[in-house]
Amino acid sequence: MKKILIVDDEPNIVMSLEYTFRKNNFEVFIARDGQEALDILKTELPDIIILDVMMPMVDGYATLEQIKQDEKLSGCKVIFLSAKNKTSDIQRGMALGANLYMTKPFSVKKLIEEVNQLVNHV
Repeated sequence: MKKILIVDDEPNIVMSLEYTFRKNNFEVFIARDGQEALDILKTELPDIIILDVMMPMVDGYATLEQIKQDEKLSGCKVIFLSAKNKTSDIQRGMALGANLYMTKPFSVKKLIEEVNQLVNHV
């Protein structure tokens, strides 16, 4: 079973994504901010991480920087899912090593397609 970590501080997004990915046979982990995500990543190794940018404590950019410094997480695919939609925001996310940057509002169907594409092309 593929593992996914959803990192977002917006309960409605977390709930809908958790439901959707469980329905699509993923083991789902939830973090409400970057620090919680980093704590989970000490014990879990997800195939893919969906990461919001604007969160309390540690933002998505800083979280990804720390993920990329951890060798055991090097195989994790990362998708930014953020309301920050300026070209500079997207470029920053990609420069930090994200595999994809999607903006909110987003299509759940499109997100699932992208996730499946990333995890199935190892």
